[in-house]
Amino acid sequence: MADFFPEVAKLESEDLKLLCDTFHRNNTIDVETSERLGVKRGLRNPDGTGVLAGLTNICDVTGYTRNPDGSVVPAEGKLIYRGIDVERIVEEAMQKDRFLFEEVAWLLMFGDLPNEENLKRFSDILDSHRELPPGFPQTMILNAPSPNIMNKIARSVLSMYSYDEDAEDTSLESIIRQSINLIASLPTMMIYSYIAKIHVYDHGTLYYHYPVRGLSTAEHILSIYRQDQKYTHEEAKLLDLCMVVHADHGGGNCSTFADRVLSSAGTDTYSAIAAAIGCLKGPKHGGANLKVMNQLDFILNTVSNPDDEAEVLALLEKILKKEAGDGSGLIYGIGHAVYTISDPRAQMLKNYSKDLAFEKGFGKDWKMLCMIEKLAPIAFANVKGTTKRVCANFDLFSGLVYRILGISEELFTPMFAIARCPGWCAHRMEEIEFANRIIRPAYKYVGSDQEYIPIEER
Repeated sequence: MADFFPEVAKLESEDLKLLCDTFHRNNTIDVETSERLGVKRGLRNPDGTGVLAGLTNICDVTGYTRNPDGSVVPAEGKLIYRGIDVERIVEEAMQKDRFLFEEVAWLLMFGDLPNEENLKRFSDILDSHRELPPGFPQTMILNAPSPNIMNKIARSVLSMYSYDEDAEDTSLESIIRQSINLIASLPTMMIYSYIAKIHVYDHGTLYYHYPVRGLSTAEHILSIYRQDQKYTHEEAKLLDLCMVVHADHGGGNCSTFADRVLSSAGTDTYSAIAAAIGCLKGPKHGGANLKVMNQLDFILNTVSNPDDEAEVLALLEKILKKEAGDGSGLIYGIGHAVYTISDPRAQMLKNYSKDLAFEKGFGKDWKMLCMIEKLAPIAFANVKGTTKRVCANFDLFSGLVYRILGISEELFTPMFAIARCPGWCAHRMEEIEFANRIIRPAYKYVGSDQEYIPIEER
């Protein structure tokens, strides 16, 4: 890579040490002080639930109810898009053998279910916007590749600003136009960014497939991702399902809240969506499914008998004690900020991925994830001594879906971003149209007072 990128100036190690030491000498904020002053760290209430920061018509996420005294009561998880249970939407997709990501995008953005004519028209519009502007793949992607695809698609979204004559227009008409363009073109940006990365960094074959008209979003992704452009109907349906259950998760999740914060400032669509992508890139938010797969491989390679529940439970307890695994003390794919008894997305991905998992030779992976789902709460109770309910979240099975489909691990989080784009756009529209007030929470100053000392006296 030395020939491709110019050397950039770097700080010497002794300079960095000086700066780091100076920072730590003059800065500290401890958890005890935050709790004493009633700070809602992470915008969380003391019971772990989210601080109420706004209202939305778009999506509802429920995993508990409250008693009259305010205490939390665990409940079966529900994900509701515009008043419709997502499980009902997925049931329609499976029973009628339909691709539903485009329909869900319409539902989230506009609030109702499209009739056949409107759905076809909307799908055709998305279809016609999948190809990137002339020269964009070469100039914006291939000439400036990134080793991280999330970084590259965020930069690509920002670059689309330069191709929009009305980029600063925040009218509803303009935001809808920009949103449709991004929902349609982001999958193409993602795959082209990945191919550029493979070519430049890994010295792989460079190939760009042009979008084929008449495909669903899931089919389009598989068509331009695979070098031979071949895929089965069942593979595309499973990817469509994964995108449907990823499409939104309420206004409080980290990336959507970032999108709404930027939108509240009146900034342009490209800046707001790029910020959401940057937020999702964080391993605490969007990167967990890759961690799940790494931990799954570790468990399968460590246990002598993957069917022995006692052996698997013992290993999970060691992971929690930081005696095994990556040392984080985390069982990835287990636990959620809202869901307590069950995450409906995890259950749908588990149920509908089973057949293709066994068909593609990933049956042992699927069985082990089911065992982790069963045993992890027991391990938590044994090690942590807690009775708090924990359940599998959608990350536990989403990485397996991508593995079944032969999608590179480098695209696990970018695929999440592709699916979440309609939700981000819907929340931006709602924030701009109805909230109409910049989001500005307070931070209390806890630093010490000091006098300004002239430089010659320091």
